[in-house]
Amino acid sequence: MRFPAFLALPLLLMLAQPGLAQTGTAAAAKAPVTLDELFDKLQETQNPIEAKQLERKIWEAWGKSDSDTLEALMQGGVTVMEKGDYKRAVDIFSAVIELKPDFAEGYNKRATVRFLAGDYAGSVADIERTLQLEPRHFGALAGLAMIMERLDNLPEALRAYRRALAANPHLADGPEKLKELRRRIDAKTL
Repeated sequence: MRFPAFLALPLLLMLAQPGLAQTGTAAAAKAPVTLDELFDKLQETQNPIEAKQLERKIWEAWGKSDSDTLEALMQGGVTVMEKGDYKRAVDIFSAVIELKPDFAEGYNKRATVRFLAGDYAGSVADIERTLQLEPRHFGALAGLAMIMERLDNLPEALRAYRRALAANPHLADGPEKLKELRRRIDAKTL
């Protein structure tokens, strides 16, 4: 049976209208992906390019505060941090935290600044709060591992790197870092 030609143009116009043709899988593909789904995909993928894209999307999701004011403060804090004005950056991220105490990325950014400023105790406190709010925060876990390494607490560094890799098995140099830490721990115990 042939499709009548006089119906083809109206059908094509209807399909071209946004929303009218989106049913089933097409509509589902447009639905926002949750953080849990991103982490599931990150665990499943074997493709390094897809892993980097998923990592980027996770970082973007962590950075969303649902507030233009907070996002402007976050961007300002990052800019100030990149310029090396750590005191001012800490103040900005502290303001973010005061405005939204359940925003994990505010604590993570302040932890980063404190780490750069050499305030390891302050950084660890912010990392702990970040992880209370987002236990899968592989960036905070990797930061904790770096601090523990600098403090020569290699068993804790190893534990933090393992947790970071459990959250994101695609972390750059992750397996090599684990081997290096195990080697250093073994050398200390001899």
